[in-house]
This record gives sequence, structure tokens and C-alpha cells, in this order.
Amino acid sequence: MFKVQTVVGAIVLSLLIASAALAQQNQMTFFVTSVGSGNGANLGGLAGADKQCQTLAAAAGAGNRTWRAYLSTQGPNAVSARDRIGQGPWVNAKGVRIAANVAELHSANNTITADTALTEKGGTPTRHDMLTGSQMNGMAFTASMDHTCNNWTSSTTGSASLGHHDRRGLSDTEQARSWNSSHPSKGCSQANLASTGGDGLFYCFAAN
Repeated sequence: MFKVQTVVGAIVLSLLIASAALAQQNQMTFFVTSVGSGNGANLGGLAGADKQCQTLAAAAGAGNRTWRAYLSTQGPNAVSARDRIGQGPWVNAKGVRIAANVAELHSANNTITADTALTEKGGTPTRHDMLTGSQMNGMAFTASMDHTCNNWTSSTTGSASLGHHDRRGLSDTEQARSWNSSHPSKGCSQANLASTGGDGLFYCFAAN
């Protein structure tokens, strides 16, 4: 009887731990994608990137929210990343707050670092380049130069603006260490993204 009670107790404890972990993960409103598209910066446009955010979030138990990729576009109907992600606050998979609102997110007071910019699984990305196509203030670029790999539909020509999730750069300047606008990529292919320290990953935010 003692052994049966012990086994039952162990099972109940495991279920409680699993439920607690899931509940904590369900609080997540920010993450770095654990995988890219596999096709360089061709994400299928904003719609394809948003779908990837939603799919990854659902697999992690947080699919009950509307997820948006932190990406800007260019051209006549340009969209700024900061305008797509809701109002905050945002917390990572471990419940650590990234920013309280859009203004804090784009200030020096956000807490995005190598320790907090976690994937939807709670892991740490091994490559620090993140696709954003954005300026440091989260706005779209207005210049004619391509900063978005043809609005996230190209895996050949063009370039993408990248941020560093670990806030580390080749110099100690604010831009070199920027989480959302550090430098351009060498190109839009998977190989070109990898050669500059990336893997086609990007940030996802819960917009509600």
C-alpha cells in the first residue's frame, strides 16, 4: 500500500509541476523565434512571419494570444514594427519583464539582453542577429536602400537591418549594441544571414 501511495503521489506531483510550468509559460508575451524560415529572409512577408510567431507560441502553450513579428516594411504602404506589437507589457518565457510599454521598449530602460531574450521554449539563441528591418526607434526606414529583403519576400537580392539580442557589438556604441538596429546583413540568403551572425530569427510580441 505504501508503494502504491508513493507512486500515486509522485504522479500527482509531476502533474502539478507540469501544470505550473505551463501556467508560467502561458504568461509569455515576448520571445525570439527558436527557428527561422529556413529560406533566409524570405518569411512570406509580414503575414508569413506572424504565422510563424503564432505557430511557435501555440506549440509552447501561449497560442491564446495574437502574436506579431517585430518587423518593419518599406515603400508606399510601409509599416513600422513598433506599431504592430500592441501596448505591452511584455514578459519572456520565464516571466521576466522586457518592457512595460512601447516607449520603454525603445528606450535604454528595456531589459533585452542575452539572459532575457529567450526563445518560446525558454532557451537562449546561439546566434545574435535578429531580423527587424527597423530603425532604433522602431520606425520603418524611408530611404530607398533595401532594409527588409524586399519586405521579407527575398532570399536572394537585398539586405536586412538586424538587431543584436545580446546587446553586444563590434564597438561600444549605442547602435552597435542595439537590440533592433545594429547593422545591415550581407544579403538575404540563409548563407548570407549566417555569415553575419544570424540564422533568420526574429522577435515575436503578443499584441493583446
